[in-house]
Amino acid sequence: MAAIPAIVSSRFSAAIPKFRKILEQARERDVTIITDILEEVFGFDKYNEITREYAIQGTYCDLAIKTNKKIEYLIEVKAIGIDLKEPHLRQAINYAAREGIKWVVLTNGIIWQVHRVTLEDRVVTSKLLEFDFTNLNHRKKEDQEMLLLLCKRGISKDLIDEFYEYRQSVNRYSIAALLQTEPVVTAIRRELRRIKNGVKVTTEEIQSLITHEILKRDVVESDAVKEANKVIKKVIKKNSKAKPAPPKNTESKSDIIPLDDY
Repeated sequence: MAAIPAIVSSRFSAAIPKFRKILEQARERDVTIITDILEEVFGFDKYNEITREYAIQGTYCDLAIKTNKKIEYLIEVKAIGIDLKEPHLRQAINYAAREGIKWVVLTNGIIWQVHRVTLEDRVVTSKLLEFDFTNLNHRKKEDQEMLLLLCKRGISKDLIDEFYEYRQSVNRYSIAALLQTEPVVTAIRRELRRIKNGVKVTTEEIQSLITHEILKRDVVESDAVKEANKVIKKVIKKNSKAKPAPPKNTESKSDIIPLDDY
């Protein structure tokens, strides 16, 4: 390698510590802004419920929300103006998986992402919601309801878990899976025959139309639909087993009273 000129080395020595300090202060400023938002918008006590640089097996996450001695969610803070990317999320997800924490917030102050972390055979993540803080309308009910999920009051009532379960059930993947089930296909066939008396259409034809012409290919072939199909099939199977058997006719012929005797 080339020798480093003394003038360059001197410049490095003078400038690097200076800008390292500036950058560290800028990062500290970003974390401070997020802490203030967590206190003033989401209602957490910044001295008792917001933990800075939460230690996880030798590494650190920027912030953690802790209530009743329990970590509710981790927050990974990136500098304002930096685009949030997959590697940023991966780091925070690893933190959560190690601790068994279900929720991770990734934010640069403007964009906020909320991710669910599930640890089964492997770590699985799904983005529950994302919002731009600068576009929030404080008078809009939908925005208020969304923010409530992360608020201290919402956390205490498990609203974020309820919303997650709702989104797991009511989404394009579960609806796509339901549209392909036998009861729905049969109902469509019945309604078609009612609209056009005598029309000859099979459930197989309807199933093919739904799968290949109505639903989008990326939805039908997605892992999410496959998982939804598994869940729905289990529920249908369970419900069919739980159906009570039709009551048996226990009347003997001698118990039946002829109409003429009334």
